[in-house]
Amino acid sequence: MTKTSGEQRPSRTDIKVSLIGGHRLDGATLHERTLTASLIGGADIDLTDVDIPDGAELRITKLSLIGGVSLRVGPDVRVEVRGIRLGGVRDEGPGAPGGPTVRIDAWGLIGGVNVRR
Repeated sequence: MTKTSGEQRPSRTDIKVSLIGGHRLDGATLHERTLTASLIGGADIDLTDVDIPDGAELRITKLSLIGGVSLRVGPDVRVEVRGIRLGGVRDEGPGAPGGPTVRIDAWGLIGGVNVRR
């Protein structure tokens, strides 16, 4: 997900759907917007090798009945978590202000969001 400065292109939304089983996503499989949906299963997302430009926002939406989100990001990335789910949000620390932002919209019955830096 590397963008060159000044390049304007329409944002792309990737959609991953499964009934049972989660999704494993990394920088090679993500674009500016990603929707992952499953009846039972979480999302394991590794963004440690992704070059997100400062000020850019990467949006990931997770829909599931049962299943949380495990997110790995670099130390300079700011993470915003929204949505409704039973289970909390665990974040090891804030990212740098003004840096890139990853926004997680997690909607589900059971499952939390775990952010590791």
